[in-house]
Amino acid sequence: QVQLVESGGGLVQAGGSLRLSCVPSGRTFGFYAVGWFRQAPGKEREFVATITRSGSTTYTDSVKGRFTISRDNAKNTVYLQMDNLKPEDTAVYYCARGAGGRVGPERTDYNYWGQGTQVTVSE
Repeated sequence: QVQLVESGGGLVQAGGSLRLSCVPSGRTFGFYAVGWFRQAPGKEREFVATITRSGSTTYTDSVKGRFTISRDNAKNTVYLQMDNLKPEDTAVYYCARGAGGRVGPERTDYNYWGQGTQVTVSE
């Protein structure tokens, strides 16, 4: 069983930055795509960004130019650098490991999920 652990969330003012980390327990990320999703209160979980095993990245339009997903395979860690944060970025952020060779923006492209980390952006 793969367990993913997110960290780095917190409270930040609009315009500020946070860096989220995602680490799997007991397994490596090296052969899989990894994605970040978020869920705001009363809303469905939505795709934020994904990175393939080779390092190709995809972002949802609302975060392009502000968020950067990256991976350090030596440290078995995936990061989400979030800059110029906005109040509408407030949500619980989840990382997820791709299902087999799948990669994409759909929740069904991922089969292991973390418990999430809260990001709150104040005005």
